[in-house]
Amino acid sequence: MTIELTYLTWVAALTGVIWMPYILNTIIVRGLMDAVGYPTDPPPLSPWATKMKAAHYNAVENLVVFAALVLVASAAGISNDVTVMACKVYFWARVVHVVSYTLAVPFLRTVAFTVGFACQAALVLQLV
Repeated sequence: MTIELTYLTWVAALTGVIWMPYILNTIIVRGLMDAVGYPTDPPPLSPWATKMKAAHYNAVENLVVFAALVLVASAAGISNDVTVMACKVYFWARVVHVVSYTLAVPFLRTVAFTVGFACQAALVLQLV
């Protein structure tokens, strides 16, 4: 397996576990029955959990683009220093993004998102 596919696996794994903390908060705040049901007027989640849920949605949305680019590069046999670095940096940018979003660190979330976007752009440039 290439380094790019390895990092795609790590990005997918990260995206796949981000939901766990905010779901636990949902159970704590609303109770198990309302957490698994459809309450009409549920109490709000903790502020950090609301932010983490938004970060998770953003991670899912960006995983689609990142995965497509990595898989196309893999299918085309394109692997070089740029694609490897873009995938490594993308993973760490997503880690920083979810942590900074959840903890409401000013500016860092936006910087992390922008770095991740730049990594996607670098992959596109290697494909065209």
